[in-house]
Amino acid sequence: MTFVVGENCIKCKYTDCVEVCPVDCFYEGPNFLVIHPDECIDCALCEPECPANAIFSEDEVPEDQQEFIELNAQLAEVWDNITEKKDAPADADEWNGVEGKLQHLEK
Repeated sequence: MTFVVGENCIKCKYTDCVEVCPVDCFYEGPNFLVIHPDECIDCALCEPECPANAIFSEDEVPEDQQEFIELNAQLAEVWDNITEKKDAPADADEWNGVEGKLQHLEK
């Protein structure tokens, strides 16, 4: 089992989750984070740290976000590993909770 970063992370990209990950399985894109499914140890430390509530256990990913399971796996293979917390984008709070953000994902 693994954890998955969902749609609400797009354009929020808070990195509180990265700071608590014991195995450094987060990868960073321009405006989104992903979890590498082969590296995640299912410790669940990241989920409660996400201010955007965008992290789900793989078996609890909402039905309308199932594509994020594969998206996390694909992007983790091409993006750089992130191991330290960074400042969130200046407008992150404005994007938190906005629906339909997949179109804004920058790969």
